Amino acid sequence: MGSVSEYFSSLGYGIRSLLKGMKVTGKEFITPKLTERYPENRTQHQWPDRFRAQLKFVYDDEGNHKCIACGSCERNCPNGTISIESKMVTTAAGTKKKKLVKYFYDLGSCTFCQLCVTNCPTAAIEFDNDFEQAVFTRSKLVKQLNYLPEKEEPEPTPEELARIEAERQAKIAEAKAKAAAAKSAREAAGEAPAAPAAAAEAPAAPAAPAQQTKNDAAADDKKAADDANK
Repeated sequence: MGSVSEYFSSLGYGIRSLLKGMKVTGKEFITPKLTERYPENRTQHQWPDRFRAQLKFVYDDEGNHKCIACGSCERNCPNGTISIESKMVTTAAGTKKKKLVKYFYDLGSCTFCQLCVTNCPTAAIEFDNDFEQAVFTRSKLVKQLNYLPEKEEPEPTPEELARIEAERQAKIAEAKAKAAAAKSAREAAGEAPAAPAAAAEAPAAPAAPAQQTKNDAAADDKKAADDANK
């Protein structure tokens, strides 16, 4: 009797488990599907704004970017993902500044920490949602982000060069005038310096003691008397 009761008990437990599993399976038949049909739905899918796929330059409608080649992103990258090439140019105002030549970004070593974007002082770079970056070689993951030709710095006109030179000469003349005025003021202040009282008074020569003079006279008289006796 014991074995028969155990048999029917285990049979009932198995049937209950089967019905429970069929209930869960039946619910899944009528539950809306969440599976993405990628890549068929790539044009309709909306990626979250926080999703970081790769770094890119921010260009305006005229093809200009805001990068000033300061190197802040390169210094703050923990993996050395960013490499910048720059050069020094002369502006129309006659001053020197750094200008970007090439901006390299290695997607294969990027950790998407966004420290480069956070520390950029001009908001020249950002992360986009273009995640389809599968390639066959790692070298293709190194990209030049400034893909548009860099615009040359406009050359100063002869009028601007003349104005710059005039301003430079004016600054030089002003500096010389200030130096001459300061020198004259120092010389005027040093014409009649107040002599200290201790320096004005010359030290008196020590007087010969009177006793020494008397002794010398007595010695001379004694020598004369000795000579007369001889």
